Amino acid sequence: MMKELFYKLRKYELRIRKAVNTQMQGDFHSVFKGSGLEFDDVRTYQYGDDVRTIDWNVSAKGDGTYIKTFKEEKEQNIFFILDVSGSQYIGNEGQQKIDIAREICGVLTISALKEGSSVGLLCYSNQREKYIKPHKGIKHAVGVIGAMTQLAPKATKTSLRAAIHTSLTILKRKNVVVLISDFVDENYEHDLKALARKHDLIVIQLASRREMQLPNVGIVPLLDKETKETIWVNSSSPIFRNQVTGRFNQKMLELEKMCIQNGANYLFVETEEDYVPKLVRLFRVRNRARKKK
Repeated sequence: MMKELFYKLRKYELRIRKAVNTQMQGDFHSVFKGSGLEFDDVRTYQYGDDVRTIDWNVSAKGDGTYIKTFKEEKEQNIFFILDVSGSQYIGNEGQQKIDIAREICGVLTISALKEGSSVGLLCYSNQREKYIKPHKGIKHAVGVIGAMTQLAPKATKTSLRAAIHTSLTILKRKNVVVLISDFVDENYEHDLKALARKHDLIVIQLASRREMQLPNVGIVPLLDKETKETIWVNSSSPIFRNQVTGRFNQKMLELEKMCIQNGANYLFVETEEDYVPKLVRLFRVRNRARKKK
């Protein structure tokens, strides 16, 4: 099972790497490495320097005006926050949100570790389910992927707020943070903004088609995967189906807008689609942004 999964993820990783490299016309040969800048030193201000780089703390000492200098990060820490709550277990067999979340996390783990970056993982429901410290090497990649596939969460409820708070406590330096969830939760927005301010954040939202467009199958029971409560709804009602679709689209747009406003990358993935082209486009956007720095 693990061998087949690893082979599948390796094929996806090669597709992403080949597409990114080809479309960037040879200017960029990795997915993660060098996508950001880190603080290096300070020097005296010179005419034409960007005033936004002035180090006001150093300059306040009265010895002149100084600016911060930066160097390209040759390797980065990649940290995954994976939502493993009950609502992730929705979708067709083998295509549940949790299945796609694991695959995306696995693909990017292989890519990051091949580039010499460290990878860490936090699996969260409304409590810490699994934490793996950042480390390097292909053996570590196998361990990360194995931990995700074998994990049996103890809780079903969601607390993105707690997951983000835990991550902010764990991560002492700037990381590329990949948050993978369906975002079926409330009151996490303030914490998400804090995460985006401190780290290079990539938000990946997953959804099953049945969540987006309720099928017309009459009066049916709906099981809440997190509370285990069942409610009966009339899926034949056009008004009800439109309300379901409208609420979903509204929340999706609000999350995307929040990410854009706070400098985070946002990606929406439907579980029934091929997600590789979307990941390719995501990293093309990130690479263009990097070249402008």
